[in-house]
Amino acid sequence: MQSVKVGYLALVASRAFGSSRLYSSELLKVSACCRVHCSVSQVRFCKTGTTLEEEPVIIRVPRYLQRRVENVKQARGKNRISTIKAGKLLIQSKNSDLNQSAGYQLGKFEKPVLCSKGWKHNRSDGDYFTINNTKAVAPFVAENQEKEAGQKKPVTFNNLHVCKELVEVLASIGIVQPTTVQLQTIPKVMKGHNILCAAETGSGKTLSYLLPIVHRLQYNMQTEMYDEHARNISTLILVPSRELAEQVAAVSRTLCAPFNLITKTVGGGRGVGHIKMVLKEDVPDILVATPGALVKALRRHYLDLSELMFFVIDEADTMFDPSFCHMLENILSYANIANDPKETQGPVGQAQLLVVGATFPGGVGEVLSQVTDLGRLVVIKSKMLHYLMPHVKQTFLKVKGADKILELNQALKLLQQDKKGGAVLVFCNKSATVNWIGYSLEEMGVQHGRLQGEMPAAVRSGIFHSFQKGTVDVLICTDIASRGLDTSRVHLVVNYDFPESHADYIHRAGRVGRAGGVEDVEVLSFVTHPWDVELVQKIETAARRRTILPGMESEIKEPKPKVEGMEE
Repeated sequence: MQSVKVGYLALVASRAFGSSRLYSSELLKVSACCRVHCSVSQVRFCKTGTTLEEEPVIIRVPRYLQRRVENVKQARGKNRISTIKAGKLLIQSKNSDLNQSAGYQLGKFEKPVLCSKGWKHNRSDGDYFTINNTKAVAPFVAENQEKEAGQKKPVTFNNLHVCKELVEVLASIGIVQPTTVQLQTIPKVMKGHNILCAAETGSGKTLSYLLPIVHRLQYNMQTEMYDEHARNISTLILVPSRELAEQVAAVSRTLCAPFNLITKTVGGGRGVGHIKMVLKEDVPDILVATPGALVKALRRHYLDLSELMFFVIDEADTMFDPSFCHMLENILSYANIANDPKETQGPVGQAQLLVVGATFPGGVGEVLSQVTDLGRLVVIKSKMLHYLMPHVKQTFLKVKGADKILELNQALKLLQQDKKGGAVLVFCNKSATVNWIGYSLEEMGVQHGRLQGEMPAAVRSGIFHSFQKGTVDVLICTDIASRGLDTSRVHLVVNYDFPESHADYIHRAGRVGRAGGVEDVEVLSFVTHPWDVELVQKIETAARRRTILPGMESEIKEPKPKVEGMEE
C-alpha cells in the first residue's frame, strides 16, 4: 500500500512540474517516505514556477584536456608574447602576427613561432616570409669603416707593407682599402705561417692570399735567389672548377703584370696533350689548376712540386669533400709542406700552406695532419662565418612544383619593372632541370644562358664570360657556378630548386652582396618538398635567434688514432 502512495505522489509531482497551468502563487509540496530504501525528500518549486532549486552541478575536466585547451589558446595567439616593436622588421610574413622586429631579441629558452611551421601541408602553398636586410653595408666592409672612425688616418694596403707597385695596381682597379679578412690574413702570410682562413663569401679572400704571394715573388726576383734560367713553379693554387681557375688566374695576371711574372691555368676537358704543352713551354711562376688535371700531370712527371714556395687550396670546403679528398691527398704527397715559419725561409725553403674557404672545411684534420703540424696552423675565422648575410634580403616562397616556372617568370618581370633589369642567377640541382627551364624560358621569350657540368669545358668558359661581360643577363646553372665565382653584377639569385645543404645555401646566396658589387640585392627561394621545409625551418630559426646555421663545422678535428685489429 505504501508503494502505491509513493507512485501516486510521484505522478502528481510530474504532472505539476510539466503543467503549464501552474500559477505563480501556488506552492506544491510533495513528500514520500520509504521504509526500506528511501528517505524523506522534498521538491520545492519557486514562485515563478519555471526554475528548480538544486545544488550547482560540478563538471570535472581531465588535466590532459585542460592542457590541450591551453595549447589551442596559445596557438591562436591569446597568450603569445608580442615580437613586434617600432622600427624595421627582421622577419616579415604573409601572416603579420608572425612578424619579428629587428629590435626584438628572443630569450634563451623562448621557442620561436615559425612562419614555415605548417609548410609540409599542401594547404600552405602560396605562403611566404622574408628575412629583411638589417644592414646597408656588408659586415666585412663595415667593420673596417668602424675602425677607421676611431683613427686619424684610414687603413690602406700601405699599412700592410705591400710593395708600392701592387698598391698602384689595386688603385687602378678601384681597390684602396682592405677588407677585414685581408687585414687579418695578409700579415700572417707575410710572416710565413701556414694559414686556414674561413670567411664569408665575397669578402676578398682571393686578394688576401694573392697579394702576399706576388709581393714575396717580386722580392725574390730582386735578390740573388732568383735564377731566370732555372725557373720552377713557385706557387700552386688548387681550385675545384675550371671557371674558378680562369677567374683566379685573371686576378693573378693583373697583379703580376708589373713584375713580368707568368700565370697559367691547367683544367679539365682539354686532354693530356694540352696539359703537357702548357707546362713545358714557359714554366709559370703561378699555376692555377683543378685536381683532376693536376693529378694527370704529376703522374706523367710534367711538373715538379718539390721547390714550391706556396701551396694554396681555394674553396677548401669543396676540396676536402669526399669527391676531391683522395686526389688532394695524392697531390699533397708530391709537395714538401713546412711545419714552422722558419722552414719557409731561405733558398731551399719548404712550401707555405694556405687553405681558404667560405665555410669551415670538414675533414681538414684527417688530410693535413699527414703533411704538416696542425698545432702550428693559424686559424682565421670571420665573425660572420656561417651566419646569414645581414645585408642581403632573402625571401622564401612555398609553391607547387608545377607553378615554379610561372613564379620565376614573374620574378624576372618584377626585376625588370622595379630595377630596370639586372643580372640574375637561377640555381638548379640537376643538369636536366637547367635544360628544361631553358626551353621554357625560350617559349616565354626570355633570353638566357645555361651553365652545367655536362657541357664541354670550353663552352662553359665562354658562357660564363658572356654573363660577366653583360651579354647575357639571365644565367641558369647548377652549383658549378656557386663556388667562388665573381658575380658582382648580379641583383637577384633564384633558388629554383632549394639547395640540399646549408653550405650550398650559403654559397648560392653569396653570389650577391659581394665586396665591390651592386647594392639592393635579393635571394628568392622556392620551397616545394618536405625535406626543403626542414632546411628552411632551421634557416628561419637561425635568423630569428641570430645564430649560426646548425650542423656546420667550426673547429679542426684532430684525426682519430688508428686502432690495429686484435689478433685472434
